[in-house]
Amino acid sequence: MSAGAEFLSLAMFAVTCFVLILGFPVAFTLAGVSLAFAFIGSLFDVFDLRLLGGLPSRYFGVMANEVLVAVPLFVFMGVMLERSRIAEQLLETMGLLFGRMRGGLGISVIGVGAVLAASTGIVGATVVTMGLLSLPAMLKAGYDPKLASGIICSSGTLGQIIPPSIVLVLLGDILQGANTQAQLAKGNFAPDPVSVVDLFAGAFIPGLVLVALYVGWILLKAMISPQSCPALVDERGRPDDMGWRVLKVLLPPAVLIVLVLGSILAGAATPTEAAAVGAVGAMALAAMRRQLNVAILQEVMRTTVQISAMVFVILLGASVFSLTFRGFGGDELVGDILKSMPGGAFGAMLVVMALMFVMGFFLDFIEIIFVVVPIVGPILLQMELDPVWFGVMIAINLQTSFLTPPFGFALFYLRGVAPPAVTTLHIYRGIVPFVAIQIVGLIVVATWPGLATWLPKALFG
Repeated sequence: MSAGAEFLSLAMFAVTCFVLILGFPVAFTLAGVSLAFAFIGSLFDVFDLRLLGGLPSRYFGVMANEVLVAVPLFVFMGVMLERSRIAEQLLETMGLLFGRMRGGLGISVIGVGAVLAASTGIVGATVVTMGLLSLPAMLKAGYDPKLASGIICSSGTLGQIIPPSIVLVLLGDILQGANTQAQLAKGNFAPDPVSVVDLFAGAFIPGLVLVALYVGWILLKAMISPQSCPALVDERGRPDDMGWRVLKVLLPPAVLIVLVLGSILAGAATPTEAAAVGAVGAMALAAMRRQLNVAILQEVMRTTVQISAMVFVILLGASVFSLTFRGFGGDELVGDILKSMPGGAFGAMLVVMALMFVMGFFLDFIEIIFVVVPIVGPILLQMELDPVWFGVMIAINLQTSFLTPPFGFALFYLRGVAPPAVTTLHIYRGIVPFVAIQIVGLIVVATWPGLATWLPKALFG
Protein backbone atom coordinates (compact mmCIF):
# COMPACT_ATOMS: atom_id res chain seq x y z
CA MET A 1 0.00 0.00 0.00
CA SER A 2 1.46 3.38 -1.06
CA ALA A 3 1.91 6.33 1.26
CA GLY A 4 -0.59 8.28 -0.87
CA ALA A 5 -3.29 5.63 -0.39
CA GLU A 6 -2.62 5.57 3.37
CA PHE A 7 -2.94 9.35 3.56
CA LEU A 8 -6.17 9.42 1.53
CA SER A 9 -7.78 6.66 3.63
CA LEU A 10 -7.08 8.55 6.86
CA ALA A 11 -8.08 11.87 5.29
CA MET A 12 -11.37 10.37 4.09
CA PHE A 13 -12.16 9.14 7.61
CA ALA A 14 -11.30 12.54 9.14
CA VAL A 15 -13.25 14.54 6.55
CA THR A 16 -16.28 12.27 6.95
CA CYS A 17 -16.33 12.77 10.72
CA PHE A 18 -15.87 16.54 10.32
CA VAL A 19 -18.73 16.86 7.81
CA LEU A 20 -20.98 14.75 10.06
CA ILE A 21 -20.19 17.03 13.01
CA LEU A 22 -21.25 20.00 10.87
CA GLY A 23 -24.70 18.42 10.69
CA PHE A 24 -24.94 17.28 7.08
CA PRO A 25 -27.22 14.27 6.37
CA VAL A 26 -25.42 11.10 7.38
CA ALA A 27 -26.21 8.88 4.38
CA PHE A 28 -25.28 11.50 1.79
CA THR A 29 -22.14 12.45 3.73
CA LEU A 30 -20.89 8.87 3.84
CA ALA A 31 -21.56 8.25 0.17
CA GLY A 32 -20.59 11.71 -1.12
CA VAL A 33 -17.27 12.05 0.70
CA SER A 34 -16.33 8.48 -0.23
CA LEU A 35 -17.06 9.00 -3.94
CA ALA A 36 -15.13 12.29 -3.93
CA PHE A 37 -12.07 10.60 -2.43
CA ALA A 38 -12.46 7.65 -4.80
CA PHE A 39 -12.17 10.00 -7.79
CA ILE A 40 -9.25 11.84 -6.16
CA GLY A 41 -7.53 8.51 -5.58
CA SER A 42 -8.14 7.53 -9.18
CA LEU A 43 -6.47 10.74 -10.38
CA PHE A 44 -3.36 9.82 -8.38
CA ASP A 45 -3.51 6.13 -9.46
CA VAL A 46 -4.00 4.85 -5.90
CA PHE A 47 -7.64 3.75 -6.29
CA ASP A 48 -9.30 1.54 -8.91
CA LEU A 49 -12.76 2.88 -9.76
CA ARG A 50 -13.78 -0.59 -10.95
CA LEU A 51 -14.12 -1.52 -7.26
CA LEU A 52 -17.28 0.59 -7.14
CA GLY A 53 -18.85 -2.00 -9.42
CA GLY A 54 -19.26 -4.13 -6.29
CA LEU A 55 -21.87 -1.74 -4.86
CA PRO A 56 -24.92 -3.30 -6.60
CA SER A 57 -24.19 -6.71 -5.09
CA ARG A 58 -23.76 -5.11 -1.65
CA TYR A 59 -27.08 -3.29 -1.99
CA PHE A 60 -28.81 -6.48 -3.08
CA GLY A 61 -27.31 -8.22 -0.03
CA VAL A 62 -28.86 -5.57 2.22
CA MET A 63 -32.27 -5.94 0.57
CA ALA A 64 -32.12 -9.74 0.81
CA ASN A 65 -31.02 -9.75 4.47
CA GLU A 66 -33.91 -11.24 6.43
CA VAL A 67 -32.49 -10.15 9.80
CA LEU A 68 -32.78 -6.48 8.86
CA VAL A 69 -36.53 -6.91 8.30
CA ALA A 70 -36.73 -6.89 12.12
CA VAL A 71 -35.74 -3.20 12.18
CA PRO A 72 -39.01 -1.68 10.86
CA LEU A 73 -41.02 -4.22 12.85
CA PHE A 74 -39.30 -3.31 16.13
CA VAL A 75 -39.67 0.39 15.28
CA PHE A 76 -43.40 -0.12 14.67
CA MET A 77 -43.70 -1.99 17.96
CA GLY A 78 -41.92 0.76 19.89
CA VAL A 79 -43.87 3.66 18.39
CA MET A 80 -47.18 1.85 18.87
CA LEU A 81 -46.40 1.15 22.53
CA GLU A 82 -45.56 4.82 22.99
CA ARG A 83 -49.08 5.65 21.79
CA SER A 84 -50.68 3.09 24.12
CA ARG A 85 -49.84 5.20 27.22
CA ILE A 86 -48.22 2.20 28.89
CA ALA A 87 -45.47 4.43 30.35
CA GLU A 88 -48.01 6.74 32.01
CA GLN A 89 -49.72 3.90 33.87
CA LEU A 90 -46.41 2.27 34.83
CA LEU A 91 -45.01 5.50 36.25
CA GLU A 92 -48.15 6.25 38.24
CA THR A 93 -48.28 2.75 39.72
CA MET A 94 -44.55 2.47 40.46
CA GLY A 95 -44.63 5.94 42.03
CA LEU A 96 -47.34 4.78 44.45
CA LEU A 97 -45.34 1.64 45.18
CA PHE A 98 -41.90 3.17 45.88
CA GLY A 99 -42.50 6.92 46.10
CA ARG A 100 -42.72 7.11 49.89
CA MET A 101 -39.05 6.13 50.33
CA ARG A 102 -36.15 8.50 49.69
CA GLY A 103 -35.12 8.19 46.07
CA GLY A 104 -38.13 5.94 45.49
CA LEU A 105 -39.54 8.06 42.68
CA GLY A 106 -36.17 8.01 40.91
CA ILE A 107 -35.97 4.23 41.31
CA SER A 108 -39.46 3.98 39.86
CA VAL A 109 -38.37 5.96 36.79
CA ILE A 110 -35.36 3.65 36.31
CA GLY A 111 -37.63 0.60 36.66
CA VAL A 112 -40.13 1.94 34.13
CA GLY A 113 -37.26 2.81 31.78
CA ALA A 114 -36.03 -0.79 31.98
CA VAL A 115 -39.51 -2.17 31.24
CA LEU A 116 -39.96 0.20 28.31
CA ALA A 117 -36.48 -0.71 27.03
CA ALA A 118 -37.41 -4.39 27.00
CA SER A 119 -40.71 -3.52 25.33
CA THR A 120 -39.77 -0.88 22.76
CA GLY A 121 -36.04 -0.27 22.26
CA ILE A 122 -36.79 3.27 20.96
CA VAL A 123 -34.63 5.75 22.89
CA GLY A 124 -36.12 9.03 21.66
CA ALA A 125 -39.71 8.06 22.41
CA THR A 126 -38.78 6.79 25.88
CA VAL A 127 -36.87 9.95 26.90
CA VAL A 128 -39.62 12.27 25.64
CA THR A 129 -42.36 10.23 27.32
CA MET A 130 -40.48 10.00 30.62
CA GLY A 131 -39.61 13.70 30.47
CA LEU A 132 -43.23 14.70 29.98
CA LEU A 133 -44.60 12.38 32.66
CA SER A 134 -41.97 12.00 35.38
CA LEU A 135 -39.94 15.24 35.32
CA PRO A 136 -42.81 17.46 36.60
CA ALA A 137 -43.61 14.89 39.31
CA MET A 138 -39.96 14.70 40.41
CA LEU A 139 -39.58 18.47 40.51
CA LYS A 140 -42.86 18.80 42.47
CA ALA A 141 -41.54 16.24 44.97
CA GLY A 142 -38.44 18.41 45.51
CA TYR A 143 -35.87 16.49 43.47
CA ASP A 144 -32.69 18.26 42.42
CA PRO A 145 -33.22 19.20 38.73
CA LYS A 146 -29.75 17.87 37.90
CA LEU A 147 -30.45 14.45 39.42
CA ALA A 148 -33.92 14.28 37.89
CA SER A 149 -32.53 15.09 34.43
CA GLY A 150 -29.77 12.51 34.75
CA ILE A 151 -32.22 9.80 35.86
CA ILE A 152 -34.58 10.43 32.94
CA CYS A 153 -31.86 10.60 30.26
CA SER A 154 -30.03 7.51 31.48
CA SER A 155 -33.16 5.40 31.99
CA GLY A 156 -34.38 6.41 28.54
CA THR A 157 -31.20 5.12 26.91
CA LEU A 158 -31.52 1.63 28.40
CA GLY A 159 -33.25 0.70 25.14
CA GLN A 160 -29.76 0.73 23.59
CA ILE A 161 -28.52 -2.26 25.58
CA ILE A 162 -31.55 -4.16 26.90
CA PRO A 163 -32.93 -6.42 24.13
CA PRO A 164 -34.83 -6.27 21.89
CA SER A 165 -32.80 -3.30 20.70
CA ILE A 166 -32.44 -1.89 17.19
CA VAL A 167 -28.80 -1.16 18.03
CA LEU A 168 -28.21 -4.85 18.75
CA VAL A 169 -29.97 -5.87 15.52
CA LEU A 170 -27.75 -3.60 13.41
CA LEU A 171 -24.63 -4.41 15.41
CA GLY A 172 -25.29 -8.15 15.28
CA ASP A 173 -25.65 -8.07 11.51
CA ILE A 174 -22.35 -6.20 11.09
CA LEU A 175 -20.53 -8.40 13.62
CA GLN A 176 -21.69 -11.51 11.81
CA GLY A 177 -19.88 -10.37 8.67
CA ALA A 178 -16.86 -9.13 10.62
CA ASN A 179 -16.49 -12.44 12.46
CA THR A 180 -16.75 -14.42 9.22
CA GLN A 181 -14.11 -12.19 7.64
CA ALA A 182 -11.83 -12.57 10.67
CA GLN A 183 -12.15 -16.36 10.77
CA LEU A 184 -11.48 -16.69 7.03
CA ALA A 185 -8.35 -14.57 7.45
CA LYS A 186 -7.19 -17.04 10.15
CA GLY A 187 -7.80 -20.00 7.83
CA ASN A 188 -11.03 -21.18 9.45
CA PHE A 189 -13.36 -21.83 6.53
CA ALA A 190 -16.22 -23.15 8.69
CA PRO A 191 -16.56 -20.50 11.42
CA ASP A 192 -19.20 -20.64 14.13
CA PRO A 193 -21.84 -18.03 13.22
CA VAL A 194 -22.54 -15.02 15.42
CA SER A 195 -26.18 -14.03 15.26
CA VAL A 196 -28.40 -11.26 16.58
CA VAL A 197 -29.87 -13.86 18.95
CA ASP A 198 -26.44 -14.40 20.53
CA LEU A 199 -26.08 -10.66 21.02
CA PHE A 200 -29.56 -10.38 22.55
CA ALA A 201 -28.69 -13.09 25.06
CA GLY A 202 -25.27 -11.59 25.73
CA ALA A 203 -26.61 -8.10 26.41
CA PHE A 204 -29.38 -9.19 28.79
CA ILE A 205 -27.33 -9.54 32.01
CA PRO A 206 -25.07 -6.49 31.36
CA GLY A 207 -28.26 -4.45 30.81
CA LEU A 208 -29.53 -5.52 34.22
CA VAL A 209 -26.11 -4.67 35.72
CA LEU A 210 -26.47 -1.12 34.39
CA VAL A 211 -29.95 -0.88 35.91
CA ALA A 212 -28.52 -2.03 39.26
CA LEU A 213 -25.71 0.56 39.03
CA TYR A 214 -28.22 3.34 38.32
CA VAL A 215 -30.38 2.28 41.28
CA GLY A 216 -27.27 2.03 43.48
CA TRP A 217 -26.33 5.62 42.64
CA ILE A 218 -29.83 6.87 43.53
CA LEU A 219 -29.72 5.02 46.87
CA LEU A 220 -26.28 6.50 47.55
CA LYS A 221 -27.58 9.99 46.78
CA ALA A 222 -30.51 9.36 49.13
CA MET A 223 -28.00 8.59 51.90
CA ILE A 224 -25.45 11.36 51.34
CA SER A 225 -27.79 14.06 50.02
CA PRO A 226 -31.36 13.25 51.11
CA GLN A 227 -32.62 16.70 50.11
CA SER A 228 -31.79 15.94 46.45
CA CYS A 229 -34.28 13.05 46.25
CA PRO A 230 -36.88 13.31 49.04
CA ALA A 231 -39.75 10.93 49.57
CA LEU A 232 -42.96 11.57 47.69
CA VAL A 233 -45.57 13.15 49.95
CA ASP A 234 -49.00 11.81 49.02
CA GLU A 235 -51.87 12.28 51.45
CA ARG A 236 -53.98 9.73 49.59
CA GLY A 237 -51.74 6.83 50.59
CA ARG A 238 -51.67 3.55 48.76
CA PRO A 239 -54.97 2.20 47.44
CA ASP A 240 -56.34 -0.95 49.05
CA ASP A 241 -56.14 -2.86 45.77
CA MET A 242 -52.45 -2.02 45.21
CA GLY A 243 -51.46 -5.61 44.47
CA TRP A 244 -54.15 -6.02 41.83
CA ARG A 245 -53.29 -2.63 40.35
CA VAL A 246 -49.59 -3.52 40.01
CA LEU A 247 -50.49 -6.85 38.43
CA LYS A 248 -52.92 -5.25 35.97
CA VAL A 249 -50.39 -2.64 34.86
CA LEU A 250 -47.29 -4.85 34.73
CA LEU A 251 -48.82 -8.03 33.32
CA PRO A 252 -49.56 -6.87 29.72
CA PRO A 253 -46.05 -5.50 28.98
CA ALA A 254 -44.53 -8.49 30.81
CA VAL A 255 -46.46 -10.89 28.55
CA LEU A 256 -45.29 -8.96 25.50
CA ILE A 257 -41.66 -9.09 26.69
CA VAL A 258 -41.92 -12.84 27.24
CA LEU A 259 -43.51 -13.36 23.82
CA VAL A 260 -40.86 -11.33 22.01
CA LEU A 261 -37.63 -11.72 23.97
CA GLY A 262 -38.52 -15.10 25.46
CA SER A 263 -39.29 -16.64 22.08
CA ILE A 264 -35.96 -15.38 20.71
CA LEU A 265 -33.87 -16.64 23.62
CA ALA A 266 -35.73 -19.95 23.70
CA GLY A 267 -34.96 -20.48 20.01
CA ALA A 268 -38.66 -20.69 19.17
CA ALA A 269 -38.52 -17.70 16.80
CA THR A 270 -36.01 -15.65 14.86
CA PRO A 271 -35.66 -11.94 15.72
CA THR A 272 -37.68 -11.07 12.62
CA GLU A 273 -40.50 -13.45 13.54
CA ALA A 274 -40.50 -12.26 17.15
CA ALA A 275 -40.55 -8.63 15.97
CA ALA A 276 -43.66 -9.39 13.92
CA VAL A 277 -45.30 -10.91 17.00
CA GLY A 278 -44.27 -7.82 18.98
CA ALA A 279 -45.79 -5.49 16.40
CA VAL A 280 -49.12 -7.33 16.57
CA GLY A 281 -48.90 -7.50 20.38
CA ALA A 282 -48.28 -3.74 20.59
CA MET A 283 -51.41 -3.14 18.52
CA ALA A 284 -53.36 -5.43 20.85
CA LEU A 285 -52.12 -3.50 23.93
CA ALA A 286 -53.08 -0.21 22.31
CA ALA A 287 -56.53 -1.61 21.47
CA MET A 288 -56.97 -2.81 25.08
CA ARG A 289 -56.31 0.74 26.28
CA ARG A 290 -58.60 2.14 23.57
CA GLN A 291 -55.67 3.97 22.00
CA LEU A 292 -55.94 2.40 18.55
CA ASN A 293 -57.77 4.02 15.66
CA VAL A 294 -57.12 4.81 12.01
CA ALA A 295 -55.47 8.18 12.74
CA ILE A 296 -53.06 6.72 15.30
CA LEU A 297 -52.27 3.76 13.02
CA GLN A 298 -51.46 6.13 10.15
CA GLU A 299 -49.21 8.22 12.40
CA VAL A 300 -47.38 5.15 13.70
CA MET A 301 -46.88 3.77 10.20
CA ARG A 302 -45.61 7.14 8.93
CA THR A 303 -43.10 7.39 11.80
CA THR A 304 -42.00 3.79 11.23
CA VAL A 305 -41.34 4.45 7.54
CA GLN A 306 -39.36 7.60 8.33
CA ILE A 307 -37.11 5.98 10.94
CA SER A 308 -36.62 2.77 8.91
CA ALA A 309 -35.84 4.70 5.73
CA MET A 310 -33.23 6.74 7.61
CA VAL A 311 -31.53 3.60 8.95
CA PHE A 312 -31.43 1.80 5.60
CA VAL A 313 -30.27 4.82 3.59
CA ILE A 314 -27.43 5.26 6.10
CA LEU A 315 -26.61 1.57 5.66
CA LEU A 316 -26.38 2.00 1.89
CA GLY A 317 -24.20 5.08 2.27
CA ALA A 318 -21.96 3.23 4.71
CA SER A 319 -21.46 0.49 2.08
CA VAL A 320 -19.89 3.09 -0.22
CA PHE A 321 -17.66 4.29 2.61
CA SER A 322 -16.41 0.85 3.64
CA LEU A 323 -15.80 -0.23 0.04
CA THR A 324 -13.78 2.92 -0.72
CA PHE A 325 -11.87 2.73 2.56
CA ARG A 326 -10.85 -0.85 1.83
CA GLY A 327 -10.00 0.12 -1.76
CA PHE A 328 -7.40 2.52 -0.37
CA GLY A 329 -6.08 -0.25 1.89
CA GLY A 330 -7.26 1.58 4.98
CA ASP A 331 -8.25 -1.66 6.69
CA GLU A 332 -4.66 -2.91 6.41
CA LEU A 333 -3.37 0.37 7.87
CA VAL A 334 -5.79 0.18 10.81
CA GLY A 335 -4.85 -3.48 11.31
CA ASP A 336 -1.16 -2.63 11.46
CA ILE A 337 -1.82 0.18 13.95
CA LEU A 338 -3.95 -1.96 16.25
CA LYS A 339 -1.61 -4.95 16.12
CA SER A 340 1.33 -2.74 17.05
CA MET A 341 -0.37 -1.47 20.20
CA PRO A 342 1.31 -2.43 23.48
CA GLY A 343 -0.67 -4.97 25.43
CA GLY A 344 -1.80 -6.98 22.43
CA ALA A 345 -5.54 -7.53 22.16
CA PHE A 346 -6.20 -5.64 25.42
CA GLY A 347 -4.33 -2.57 24.21
CA ALA A 348 -6.05 -2.64 20.82
CA MET A 349 -9.49 -3.06 22.43
CA LEU A 350 -8.77 -0.19 24.85
CA VAL A 351 -7.84 2.13 21.97
CA VAL A 352 -11.00 1.23 20.00
CA MET A 353 -13.23 1.70 23.06
CA ALA A 354 -11.62 5.08 23.76
CA LEU A 355 -12.06 6.11 20.11
CA MET A 356 -15.76 5.16 20.15
CA PHE A 357 -16.28 6.96 23.45
CA VAL A 358 -14.76 10.19 22.10
CA MET A 359 -16.67 9.88 18.81
CA GLY A 360 -19.85 9.50 20.86
CA PHE A 361 -19.48 13.15 21.93
CA PHE A 362 -20.06 14.22 18.34
CA LEU A 363 -21.63 11.38 16.34
CA ASP A 364 -24.79 9.28 16.61
CA PHE A 365 -24.59 5.57 17.42
CA ILE A 366 -25.72 4.57 13.91
CA GLU A 367 -22.88 6.56 12.36
CA ILE A 368 -20.33 4.93 14.68
CA ILE A 369 -21.71 1.43 14.02
CA PHE A 370 -21.60 1.78 10.24
CA VAL A 371 -18.31 3.71 10.02
CA VAL A 372 -16.07 2.23 12.73
CA VAL A 373 -17.23 -1.32 13.46
CA PRO A 374 -16.78 -2.70 9.90
CA ILE A 375 -13.20 -1.38 9.95
CA VAL A 376 -12.00 -2.47 13.39
CA GLY A 377 -14.26 -5.51 13.91
CA PRO A 378 -12.47 -8.04 11.66
CA ILE A 379 -9.08 -6.94 13.02
CA LEU A 380 -9.98 -7.24 16.70
CA LEU A 381 -11.82 -10.52 16.20
CA GLN A 382 -8.65 -11.99 14.69
CA MET A 383 -7.04 -11.39 18.10
CA GLU A 384 -9.15 -14.18 19.71
CA LEU A 385 -11.70 -11.82 21.26
CA ASP A 386 -15.11 -13.33 21.90
CA PRO A 387 -17.46 -11.74 19.32
CA VAL A 388 -20.46 -11.65 21.67
CA TRP A 389 -18.46 -9.99 24.46
CA PHE A 390 -17.00 -7.58 21.89
CA GLY A 391 -20.47 -6.68 20.64
CA VAL A 392 -21.84 -6.09 24.13
CA MET A 393 -18.88 -3.86 24.99
CA ILE A 394 -19.56 -1.81 21.87
CA ALA A 395 -23.28 -1.57 22.70
CA ILE A 396 -22.60 -0.28 26.24
CA ASN A 397 -20.05 2.18 24.87
CA LEU A 398 -22.44 3.40 22.18
CA GLN A 399 -25.09 4.02 24.83
CA THR A 400 -22.93 6.90 26.04
CA SER A 401 -23.29 8.57 22.62
CA PHE A 402 -26.85 9.41 23.66
CA LEU A 403 -25.70 10.89 26.97
CA THR A 404 -22.48 12.80 26.32
CA PRO A 405 -22.56 16.56 25.63
CA PRO A 406 -22.57 18.50 23.40
CA PHE A 407 -24.54 16.36 20.91
CA GLY A 408 -26.07 13.62 23.07
CA PHE A 409 -29.51 13.07 21.57
CA ALA A 410 -31.13 12.14 24.88
CA LEU A 411 -30.11 15.56 26.20
CA PHE A 412 -31.79 17.28 23.25
CA TYR A 413 -34.92 15.14 23.63
CA LEU A 414 -35.25 16.09 27.29
CA ARG A 415 -34.41 19.75 26.65
CA GLY A 416 -37.29 19.87 24.16
CA VAL A 417 -39.90 18.84 26.76
CA ALA A 418 -38.37 20.12 30.02
CA PRO A 419 -39.94 23.14 31.78
CA PRO A 420 -38.02 26.46 31.83
CA ALA A 421 -36.95 25.78 35.43
CA VAL A 422 -34.70 22.98 34.15
CA THR A 423 -31.85 24.60 32.24
CA THR A 424 -29.50 23.07 29.71
CA LEU A 425 -26.71 23.34 32.30
CA HIS A 426 -28.83 21.32 34.75
CA ILE A 427 -29.17 18.57 32.15
CA TYR A 428 -25.46 18.59 31.25
CA ARG A 429 -24.33 18.53 34.88
CA GLY A 430 -26.92 15.93 35.84
CA ILE A 431 -25.75 13.44 33.25
CA VAL A 432 -22.08 13.42 34.34
CA PRO A 433 -22.48 10.80 37.14
CA PHE A 434 -24.43 8.53 34.80
CA VAL A 435 -21.76 8.74 32.10
CA ALA A 436 -19.29 7.73 34.82
CA ILE A 437 -21.61 4.81 35.67
CA GLN A 438 -21.52 3.79 31.98
CA ILE A 439 -17.72 3.68 32.18
CA VAL A 440 -17.95 1.62 35.37
CA GLY A 441 -20.33 -0.73 33.55
CA LEU A 442 -17.80 -1.11 30.74
CA ILE A 443 -15.06 -1.91 33.26
CA VAL A 444 -17.29 -4.47 35.03
CA VAL A 445 -18.13 -6.31 31.78
CA ALA A 446 -14.48 -6.10 30.66
CA THR A 447 -13.31 -7.55 33.99
CA TRP A 448 -15.92 -10.31 34.05
CA PRO A 449 -16.59 -11.27 30.39
CA GLY A 450 -18.81 -14.10 31.61
CA LEU A 451 -21.54 -11.53 32.25
CA ALA A 452 -21.89 -11.31 28.47
CA THR A 453 -20.90 -14.83 27.41
CA TRP A 454 -22.52 -17.07 30.03
CA LEU A 455 -26.17 -16.78 28.95
CA PRO A 456 -25.55 -17.38 25.21
CA LYS A 457 -23.47 -20.45 26.05
CA ALA A 458 -26.07 -21.70 28.53
CA LEU A 459 -28.90 -21.27 26.02
CA PHE A 460 -27.25 -22.20 22.74
CA GLY A 461 -24.12 -24.14 23.71
